[in-house]
This record gives sequence, C-alpha cells and structure tokens, in this order.
Amino acid sequence: MIRALTTLFFALAASLALAIPKAGDPAPAFKLQDQTGAWRSLEDYRGKWVVLYFYPKDNTPGCTTQACELRDDIFAFRRANAVILGVSVDAVDSKEAFAKEHSLPFPVLSDSKTTVTKAYGSLTSYPQYKLFDIARRDTFIIDPQGRIAKRFDNVNADGHSKMVLAELTKLQQ
Repeated sequence: MIRALTTLFFALAASLALAIPKAGDPAPAFKLQDQTGAWRSLEDYRGKWVVLYFYPKDNTPGCTTQACELRDDIFAFRRANAVILGVSVDAVDSKEAFAKEHSLPFPVLSDSKTTVTKAYGSLTSYPQYKLFDIARRDTFIIDPQGRIAKRFDNVNADGHSKMVLAELTKLQQ
C-alpha cells in the first residue's frame, strides 16, 4: 500500500512538473483585467516581446522596488520593442492604487482567481507570513511569436530589471 502511494505521489509530481512552462514552450494564454478595469490578453501583444512578471503583493517593499525599477527602465524596454505586464492575485482596485501611487506606465493585472498564476507555475504560499495562494516572484520573457524565451524563478526584486534587460538584449541578437 505504501509503495503504491509513493509511486502515485511521484507520478503526480512528475506530471505537474511537466505542466510548468519552460523556455521554448508556448506561453499560456490569458485574459485579465488591468488597474483601469480594461481586459488584457497575451494575444494583444503578438509581434512584441513581453516581459511578464509575477509578484506577491501590491505595495509591499520588494514588489514596489521591482515595479519602480521596471518603471525607471521603461524607455529601454520600449526601445527593445518589449512591453511589461505585472501580475499578482490582488484585486483590480488594489492594482489601481498601486499603479497610481508609483506612476507605473505599464499594466498591472489582477489574477484574483489564480488561474494564470497557476498556469505559469508561479502560485505559492508563504505560511510564515500567513500568505496563501499568492504569486511567487517569477519573470517570463515571451518572444513575438508567443513562446517563452526565458524563465526566471523566485528572483530578487532589487536589480532584476537590469538583469531582464540584459537577457532581452541577448535574446534579440
């Protein structure tokens, strides 16, 4: 019985690991509301590079650092024909306040049902902070054809924007 359960556990874990998108895979499609309530989908950005970043929570120190660094580098991303999309599981009204307070020039998307965050393998929990079902700090560079070109897992917010820009430049050469 224990052996059968162990085998089942490892088979399930392996199938879940295969479901997490990696470089070269098609990026999972999505349609989410941004801070203004407008609907945004991945398909809207076909033909452009997309920097899709997941973050745990609006207006927390690390998430604010990450968003503001991306904001400060917006012109470099635009020169690279790239758009930035932020995603967390916070509600649209939280996104509105966050974007306004920090003058974010890019959409921040609400995945309050966690569907997209799960599809990208970025849903996690931090029980030590009593945070359950939130986005892990992951970033995906999606190419103009809609494929994942690079995946960054569990990143450090500080300095991440420059790292993504450097990788984007490398991918475009």
